[in-house]
Amino acid sequence: MYKVKEIRFTFWILIILIGLSACVHQPVDADLSNQTNSERAQLSAKVHTELAAEYFNRKQLDVALEEVGEALKAQPNYAPAYNVLGLVNMTLNENNKALENFEQAIRLAPKNSEIHNNYGWFLCQRFAQQMDQAIGHFMIAAKDPMYSTPEMSYANAGLCELKRQRFDEAQLYFQRALLIQSNYLPALIGLADMDFQRGNVVEAQSKITHLLQNNSASPEGFLLAIQVEQAMGDQMAADSYIFQLQKYFPDSKEAAIIREGKIKQ
Repeated sequence: MYKVKEIRFTFWILIILIGLSACVHQPVDADLSNQTNSERAQLSAKVHTELAAEYFNRKQLDVALEEVGEALKAQPNYAPAYNVLGLVNMTLNENNKALENFEQAIRLAPKNSEIHNNYGWFLCQRFAQQMDQAIGHFMIAAKDPMYSTPEMSYANAGLCELKRQRFDEAQLYFQRALLIQSNYLPALIGLADMDFQRGNVVEAQSKITHLLQNNSASPEGFLLAIQVEQAMGDQMAADSYIFQLQKYFPDSKEAAIIREGKIKQ
């Protein structure tokens, strides 16, 4: 799971930007003028990056790329812009470009935990041979006392360990995530998926059914429920989950997996 900051500004910020560029010209000290220009560039880069993140969340990738471009015009070394650019290129399956983007973002902001989390997720999903490196980035983020969502990084580490079937390690990471947030859905789904992959289908069915009845639904949860019910031989229950997945999350990659018949049974 990647993380991008949601948009946190209104049109008055854009008005400020315009106002700064159109202010009355007065004789000023050169250092003060340079400082003002730098602050204006920083604010412009921040605004365009947050716009890019919002368009990325809305799956308007072309517009997101345009906004990232504007951010980097304002400030060529703005790390958050490279972070969003990496996510966009990852979604576009431009893996080499995304790799360059994330590496540049890390070079520019080596202590930015959001970037570490996203870079780790990218490596986990696209470069299986670099899984240890991915886990390392998750741990940098998770152990940062200033990071607002360490449970996400712990759960991501668990999901990546699950991909290579290191079940004991995955369980520890999921449990760490749940110690921080006891109802953190990705970690709960991860534990159910771990049971399923281990062949404990009855236990997996119990967990995923309980989750879907008592927590907010998610495409990942529905997909796992479909697989579990099919493994249990209950196609009627699986069809019910398929219907709900297509109804509530039609644009998700999980719904596409079902439509394309790629589900693992």
